[in-house]
Amino acid sequence: MTRPATARHYWLFCADPHQYHWDTLFVKGKEMWRGAGSRPDALRQLKQVRRGDRVLCYHGAPERSLYALAEVTRDPYPDPHDPKGKNLVADLRAMERLPRHVPLIELRANPALRKVRFLKNVRLVISPINYEEYQEILRMAGIVASPGLPLP
Repeated sequence: MTRPATARHYWLFCADPHQYHWDTLFVKGKEMWRGAGSRPDALRQLKQVRRGDRVLCYHGAPERSLYALAEVTRDPYPDPHDPKGKNLVADLRAMERLPRHVPLIELRANPALRKVRFLKNVRLVISPINYEEYQEILRMAGIVASPGLPLP
């Protein structure tokens, strides 16, 4: 059961495709995401992520583009592989690959996205985005709303 759209939050999760490729999530369908590691900034953001939130999946260098959509299926919890118990993970469910990958240079060139924290600091692993920014990114990726059907 997901949260109503009014309570849903939107995030951009970044992964290095050499360490974790978003295709892995699509092959498995659902997976524990460990991308925050022990980075304090990422852990602070991950603590705010909730079940039902939407995630834009971004590949870092060398691709540097948005790749797919996912949904958080479980609130963050302690990483079972971390013996110290300090790191957090969240479960993600693959939704769909974007019809068109949106490169970083295009994201930065869009004035509607000028406030997105990730675009000011691409070293962020997790970045919040608001509903309008999410809609604009989906539009850039080629996902458009159909009458009577909400966007994912």
